[in-house]
Order: sequence, then C-alpha cells, then structure tokens
Amino acid sequence: MNLNTKITLLCSALTLIVLGGLQVKSAYGAEDSVKLEKQDWSFSGIFGTYDRGELKRGYQIYSEVCSSCHSLEYLAYRNLEEIGFSEAEIKEIAAEYEVKDGPDDEGEMYMRPARQSDKFVSPYANEKEARASNNGAYPPDLSLMSKARKNGPDYIYGLLTRYKDEVPEGMEIADGMNYNEVYPGQQIAMVAPLEDETVEYADGTKATLQQHAKDVTTFLTWAASPEMEERKRLGIKVILFLVIWTAMLMALKKKIWAKLH
Repeated sequence: MNLNTKITLLCSALTLIVLGGLQVKSAYGAEDSVKLEKQDWSFSGIFGTYDRGELKRGYQIYSEVCSSCHSLEYLAYRNLEEIGFSEAEIKEIAAEYEVKDGPDDEGEMYMRPARQSDKFVSPYANEKEARASNNGAYPPDLSLMSKARKNGPDYIYGLLTRYKDEVPEGMEIADGMNYNEVYPGQQIAMVAPLEDETVEYADGTKATLQQHAKDVTTFLTWAASPEMEERKRLGIKVILFLVIWTAMLMALKKKIWAKLH
C-alpha cells in the first residue's frame, strides 16, 4: 500500500468519524423537545469543584422541601461531613429520624433514632404508600437524578425554574398535572416545589427561585458524584505524571541517538 493510498484511507476514516459525530449530535437534539439553558456550574470542567455554600444551602432546601416526598437512598448522614457539617451537627440531623432495627434479645424489631452511619430515611415505607400519598404518582429517588438525565444539572435546574401558568395553545393539561417546559411530555404531577423565598437561608443569601434551584441542583449533583473532586485531582496528577514521563523519555531518546550519531 503506497503513501497516497494510506492518506486517502485516513481521510475517509476521519470523514466518517466527523459525520458520525454530527449524526449522533443531531439524534440527541431530536430527543430534546425544549432546549436546556446551559448554566455556569462551579463543578464544571477539569478544575471544577463544588461550592460549599451552595452545597449546604442545597441540603437545606432538600431537607425542608424535597425530603417530604423524595428519598436519597444511596446517601448516608455521615456523608454530610464532606460538605461542611460538623460531627455534632450530623448527629443532631440524623436523630430527627427513626429507623427500624433489631431484632432485640426477645426477637422483636424496634424503632430507634437514626445514626450517622444510617442511610437517609425515606419519607415512605414502600412504593405503594408513596403512590397512595401522591395521587398515583411515584416520587423518584434523587440520589442519582443528576446522572439519570442527559445534561443532568441543567435539566434539574430547568425543571425547577420552568413551570408556567400559561399553557401553549392547543395543549390540554390532564387533571392533577402541571405544565412544565422541560419535563418530557411537558405535563408533570409534581406542583412547582420552589419559588422566591421558599426557604430562609441560614447564611443570609437572597432566596430567589433561581438561587434555590441552583443550590439544590449542586447538592443533588454532589449526592450523585461525591467522589468527583477526588477523581479530578487524581486525573490531574496522572496527566502531570504522563507529561513529565513523556518529557523524560524524549530527553533520553535524544541522548541515546546523539551518541549513535
């Protein structure tokens, strides 16, 4: 195979890759009925980190608003230490809930205050109870919601901020449903959970709808990927090691070939 043939094949392969990428991008775009507004997240990019203020405010929103319907089954109370809560604060938070434990010495199950090592207590005992309490709708667990949706953080933020009172002409909203521009089908059983001043922030931050949505989205993104910061730090170390290692190999190669010449 001569050089010209190789170049032709390489160009053809690159063309197919580029076109394939464009087709995939178009396919994704076709799935999105509404374009999400891309937000500026502190955790975006290789050097991104979670904003601790947003995390603590986001937890406040979850605990005061979201936790009445939605669980966080993969998160333990002790994980809150990672976002700035002290051990004493975590013990106090956990003790507000009860969990079933046992059996005791008599073989009976019993209720006790939750501990730091316990998972977040679900608001419902099971799915049937959850549906019965929400007119048949099942409030999903939020532990991995940021990963479960394409462009997860932007989707969550959009969902929380794009409830509309005015329904598009020709659309009929079913009984018990609410119009939301972002939710698939644009009809959602959950009423708008947030508005301006839904919660009073402990740190004095202005409590707007957009701030609420941003804070709770950051918290849910952390809940889905609490290891993200450590993973990024490790990735940066690996890249630096590879750069240094490559430079050393190139220097060694030059030194060896210099002697041969």
